[in-house]
Amino acid sequence: MVATPDIKTSAPDFCEGIQYFGEELEGFETYGRSPVLAADKPAVTDPKDPAAVFQTLLAADALRYLTLQVTASKASGHPGGFASSVEAYASLFMLGHKNIPTEVGHHAPGFYSAMFLDRSLEDMGIRTVTQLRERFREKHGLLGHLSGFIPGILAPAGPLGQGEHFAMAGALLHRDKLFPFTMGDGGMGEPYPMSAMAHFHTAYPQVTNFLPVLVWNGFSQEHHSMVSTKTNEEMIAYWSGNGFEEVILVNAKDFDDRGQTGEYVDSTIFSLKQRLAFTEAVLVAADRAAKSALGGKLTVLIVKQLKGAGVHAKGAKSHNLYAHHTLDNPDVVNGLQTRALSPSAWQTVRSNYEHAAGGSASKVAVTESILPLVDLGTLPLEEYAIGGDPKVSTTAMGQLVGYVGQTDKSFIVTNADGNEASGIANINQALKINHPTDDPLYNQTPGGQVYEPLSEDACAGLAVGLSLLGSRTLWCSYESFAINGVPIWQTVTQAMAELRRPTPSTICLFTAGALEQGRNGWTHQRPEIEAYFAAMMRNGNIFPLFPPDANSIQVCYDWALGTKNKGVVITASKSPLPIRTSFADTRQALQDGAVILQEIAGNKTVVFAVIGDMTLLPAYEAAKQLQAQGIGSKIVSVVNPRRLYRLHDTAWDTCSEPDGDFLDDAGFTRLFSGDALIGITGGASGMLEPIMLRAQQPRDTFAWKRGETTATAGQLMEFNGITADALTKRAIALIG
Repeated sequence: MVATPDIKTSAPDFCEGIQYFGEELEGFETYGRSPVLAADKPAVTDPKDPAAVFQTLLAADALRYLTLQVTASKASGHPGGFASSVEAYASLFMLGHKNIPTEVGHHAPGFYSAMFLDRSLEDMGIRTVTQLRERFREKHGLLGHLSGFIPGILAPAGPLGQGEHFAMAGALLHRDKLFPFTMGDGGMGEPYPMSAMAHFHTAYPQVTNFLPVLVWNGFSQEHHSMVSTKTNEEMIAYWSGNGFEEVILVNAKDFDDRGQTGEYVDSTIFSLKQRLAFTEAVLVAADRAAKSALGGKLTVLIVKQLKGAGVHAKGAKSHNLYAHHTLDNPDVVNGLQTRALSPSAWQTVRSNYEHAAGGSASKVAVTESILPLVDLGTLPLEEYAIGGDPKVSTTAMGQLVGYVGQTDKSFIVTNADGNEASGIANINQALKINHPTDDPLYNQTPGGQVYEPLSEDACAGLAVGLSLLGSRTLWCSYESFAINGVPIWQTVTQAMAELRRPTPSTICLFTAGALEQGRNGWTHQRPEIEAYFAAMMRNGNIFPLFPPDANSIQVCYDWALGTKNKGVVITASKSPLPIRTSFADTRQALQDGAVILQEIAGNKTVVFAVIGDMTLLPAYEAAKQLQAQGIGSKIVSVVNPRRLYRLHDTAWDTCSEPDGDFLDDAGFTRLFSGDALIGITGGASGMLEPIMLRAQQPRDTFAWKRGETTATAGQLMEFNGITADALTKRAIALIG
């Protein structure tokens, strides 16, 4: 019914903005008036207690109501998917579990509604439903999908297949807490969720305190889900066949007393008796699933209920709102009035939610505090003599990685394609591959600190999830294959840019670049990923690093370990290469962006701005050729290109843990002044943008074009036009 002035006056202050209040449900005075949770009772202990069941139902109605009203207030957003999972989410809260990530970014308005009810959003000034509506999908408010900015929200959510990694990371770091995560049956069409959980469970069989909660509602975003035709027995067999010991399925259809057709039904139109019976079944199942997962069994909770249950539409049509779905739309009005609670019921829900788990999620969720870290002390850097024997950069860094892992036992290295293939077998030797088969020949043993699923998504997912939750990690990959794991890395670095607390930066080591992969052909030559990172530098918290040698890479890694809330990508070769820098050189380059490696006087000066290590080889040869013609040159190794942007080029000042250090004009002139400038990279030319934006002299770029099968790196560079002869010819043309 419409809220009358009398009802509005009697409603709790936080209800300001609620358009419709309803009558008290039958049984409210007996089972709903007195909240079952309190300061000294943070969780339901008997899931069959009639009062606990009744109040879980009230919470479910409250979540549906807020989700629909909030989205309709902007005629935008996604209420349908969350609506079908409400009983499960409400049950988990009532059972005292608030560390809940999700794979489904479209469930955001439901998560926000829960954070409002448990008072987490008061930390960002949202105290009433009016404010909740005003701030939804607005700048500095409640983003359309979950982010790192929202108090109480465990992790960001957008692309499917990511929430499980946050849950598994949380479970690994906090063995005494449950990390349920909701996933939709539409998302089951993605290839990696099940395989990633299976590998994690094989590597960490004792870590079962993450709980997938499958929202099996029969629909994806715009059509039936691909698993909608499975029978209940087939769905149970699917999860059992993938290693889940406990598969718990609650089917709303088993409680239907309204004769709904089809396999997927809406529990909100059952009689009150059957609604309570269904709610009790979900509460009991959630309790059983939580105890099973915390008790050492790999467990899944499946709730089968029609998408859109209790909101404005059913099935895929409920997925999102369109422009006509305003608060005056008849379907929206009907959905709100049907779900409307009495003021007293709202107060009961609020009281339970703020006391569940011991306080608001913004206070008790594991992401709301800084995880203590082991002091690493001073890293054992080994400085090689400039001009001495060539060294493998990745191997030099591997020595330090081994030290970090031996000092910090929570530190994990992930790699899908094998560390030995990247010149970092010493990491495996020091930290051991986590594998159920103990075999010293392959440096593998149960409990090792190197995580090696054959999936870049799983590698990146666990590494960045752990970093987001406060732990140190390193994601290693071939540059060519890392692109498959970059989406979750990007999600986390963006979240880190707005996170409300400091956390260790997520660090990557990308090896075996395209130039080293000649014999493997173009399948292993994909340096276009560098264009991805070049674009991300504009975010303000992304730092791609290109150490030119084995000395430089050690200093780069040492620097990266000391940073917070950033994404640091170290790209280096696995081939022995000359030592060209001292530690001091790289420390200066990390601050200035680049370092001058060689200067040759001449009647004019050509500047070679070089990104990478192998790409220095043709630059040095070109300098010799120019010298023979009386032309001077300067070879500048670009180690930290992000520093070479201008102050206004990136969004650094919008980031938490902001880094506003950029090389000033005088410093830029010192490094890059000359009569002509040639930027050289074995990757995407976009990485050279900071230099090309500021340089004033005639200039050009030499960069990757495409892959080919060759016998040597030199031949591959020749195929891409990166040769000493080509550089010399272009340099002479530029200086006129």
